Amino acid sequence: MNQRKKQRDPGRREPPAASRESILETLRKQGVPVEERELARLLRVAPLERDAITQRLAAMERGGEIMRNRRGAICVVEKLDLVRGRVQGHADGFGFLVRDEGGPDLFLGPKEMRGVLHGDRAMARISGADRRGRPEGRIVEVLERGQQRLVGRLRREHGILFVTAEEKRISHEFLVPPDAVHGAQPGQVVTVEIAAQPSRHAQPVARIVEVLGNYADSGMEIEIALRKHALPHAFSQEAGRLCERMPDAVTAEDRDGRADITRLPLVTIDGETAKDFDDAVYCEPAAGGYRLVVAIADVSHYVKHGDALDQEARARGNSVYFPRRVIPMLPEKLSNGLCSLNPKVPRLAMVCDMRVDANGEIGSYKFYPAVFRSHARLTYTEVAAMLADAGGEAARRHRALLTHIVDLYKLFKVLAKSRERRGAIDFDTIETEMMFDAHGKIERIVPVKRNDAHRLIEECMLAANVCASHFLRGRDHPMLYRIHEGPTPEKLAALRDFLKGFGLQLTGGDKPHARDYAKLLAKVRDRPDAQLLQTVMLRSLQQAVYSPDNVGHFGLAYESYTHFTSPIRRYPDLLTHRAIKAALRGRSYDPGNWREFGAHCSMTERRADDATRDVAAWLKCWYMKDRVGDTFTGSISGVTAFGVFVALDEVYVEGLVHVSELGADYFHYDAGKHHLMGERSRKRYRLGDRLRVKVVRVDLDTSRIDFVLA
Repeated sequence: MNQRKKQRDPGRREPPAASRESILETLRKQGVPVEERELARLLRVAPLERDAITQRLAAMERGGEIMRNRRGAICVVEKLDLVRGRVQGHADGFGFLVRDEGGPDLFLGPKEMRGVLHGDRAMARISGADRRGRPEGRIVEVLERGQQRLVGRLRREHGILFVTAEEKRISHEFLVPPDAVHGAQPGQVVTVEIAAQPSRHAQPVARIVEVLGNYADSGMEIEIALRKHALPHAFSQEAGRLCERMPDAVTAEDRDGRADITRLPLVTIDGETAKDFDDAVYCEPAAGGYRLVVAIADVSHYVKHGDALDQEARARGNSVYFPRRVIPMLPEKLSNGLCSLNPKVPRLAMVCDMRVDANGEIGSYKFYPAVFRSHARLTYTEVAAMLADAGGEAARRHRALLTHIVDLYKLFKVLAKSRERRGAIDFDTIETEMMFDAHGKIERIVPVKRNDAHRLIEECMLAANVCASHFLRGRDHPMLYRIHEGPTPEKLAALRDFLKGFGLQLTGGDKPHARDYAKLLAKVRDRPDAQLLQTVMLRSLQQAVYSPDNVGHFGLAYESYTHFTSPIRRYPDLLTHRAIKAALRGRSYDPGNWREFGAHCSMTERRADDATRDVAAWLKCWYMKDRVGDTFTGSISGVTAFGVFVALDEVYVEGLVHVSELGADYFHYDAGKHHLMGERSRKRYRLGDRLRVKVVRVDLDTSRIDFVLA
């Protein structure tokens, strides 16, 4: 007990030699690997402090700062010319080490990949260059294992059971001992726990911890994606208990200190299948312009910083929308109940109340907590019908709201003109929706047509988000900006070189503005190759992310932008709400490290995109498996060294025409020109080209569809 007290004594002297910096400095001064006992002597470590220094050295080893040689002596990694990084596997058995410090990736051949898995952190030594001139690496040590559990299919060959991972970047086969099968049958989908990681001389070993079912079972593609991408999908018991203690409706106590705007005829406008309603809107004419009221569900009233619900929401980062199933960021009691702005019931909201002039410029605005009532749950289709025909059925059904909807539309027109003047980029992209039968399989895939009702809501949300950013920025309050950087110098040079071949030019010099992109898009919109040009322009831009550093939003042409309008389904919006509430009280909200939150929320967004993409690809394969032999027309949507991807017109499905199927020729890939060119025939296959193809193979295991030229 006394010893424990001594260890916790804040007055105990911590030897300066025990710091990481001192250890590294001492090792560098010696200039040679040092035994641990000798290092302790050099650092003048007292006997009672030996355990502490051993723990510190172990942590430095895990971090890749030091390592031990074969004789156990301690070496400084930077002096060994070793490279630290994350292993990125490939389905064909090779991989790369993506450096922590940036720089060219190290190629890892199949032999090097035997002892590591995709996602591991490792140290490697540059051992030469491969035949393409890429630096090649040799794994020296695995710092951290990235895989502990994975999902895959149980197989049996020659009496031996093993699991192949659904993550195709893991090409290892995981041996399953007979006593670790737990009733699973060959062919079934299972979750395994890795019992022994791979080495150069031994296959990895795993034990089955969960049997998910048969591969073709309805909904199995989602169960696989959840586990493959490590998506949290079950709420903790503590989160459930917090929900149980919450009321089923807004209480009198909840209304304290809130503006009562229940008489204001706010409405929600969403898709037909939506269940969680984040936002409600109202518009009326005001002096020289309009008053726009955007009411956003006050999730922060119910989800408190650091509680079990907050921890669950933070881990998820966002809701994930699969076809026919949603993995919500918040439990259903909140996402579809208390926090969802359902019609005709009181709800709590954070309101952005704006004045917009006749030119679409936001003059003044204010934020305040309120209690309100949505007067109707409208759909985009209904609103479009009301605007198209003031005497039609939809307009008659919502006669009391028609004037306000028309006012919203007038406001949308001026906001859209402001957007155009600002130079925001508006790419024309085709979104699709899967229609399912009673068994959960795709019947057809249909395009989703955006109408003015979609654009109307989008402009209202953009306005509220801009105000939220301006409000917090004006008070020097930190936040997560939604940033979108312009093209990198390399991508810009490649784009300009590509456009030159079409006699086109992107203005703006070394740092083009969004309006330069918008101007060029408007110029090419009616050309037959417009889709090709737009695709290449879009790919030249970087991905939008969350960051506490404001670099603006290139695509929307905003100097400052954040997310405020979807706190039910996006964690950054919840942080913004808390920050605004704190600022209204003259305080500051500190959730922790804003930079780490930005990186985490950007990761969860990408994770959700990857998972939904996997599910959609598998469902499309199932849809096409009975169409082998059918012929379709489509456009080249991607060009690689190994072939071209073709997106089919009628069914909105994509597949590969392998380079070997393009003709009896040697085809060479030009990344800058986005084409494959035949060496002898000079036949060219370019992004956007039209092709007629035949479906020859559908592989559900790899979610791959193969075409040949028809």
